[in-house]
Amino acid sequence: MSPASTSRTPALTTASGPGARAAVGAVTGRCRLKMAEVEETLKRIQSQKGVQGIIVVNSEGIPIKSTMDNSTTIQYAGLMHSFIMKARSTVRDIDPQNDLTFLRIRSKKNEIMVAPGKNKDYFLIVIQNPTE
Repeated sequence: MSPASTSRTPALTTASGPGARAAVGAVTGRCRLKMAEVEETLKRIQSQKGVQGIIVVNSEGIPIKSTMDNSTTIQYAGLMHSFIMKARSTVRDIDPQNDLTFLRIRSKKNEIMVAPGKNKDYFLIVIQNPTE
């Protein structure tokens, strides 16, 4: 066995010990806490008057969370992702130093609001009835 592989073995053994389990547990706990915060925020938004649905879409347009039925979620996610990407591209074409921070579309029946995530790795889409 080479000295390099010998020196890695104790590190691997240590990394799988109680310290590593505690570190993973802490990270998992923080993730659960963040998810609890996200769930609470989505519930708060959903409870607002006129809100018909909420969809969280990743940067590829795949829905990761929704309060709507599956077919409606897929329809909105796909169409809105294309629209968001076009809107972002348009904003950047006008000014390369600029970026899309919020998008609001109002029609006779619905108002669709889109908020990109901090790192632009997801989008929050809220559909509401504008007359309620």
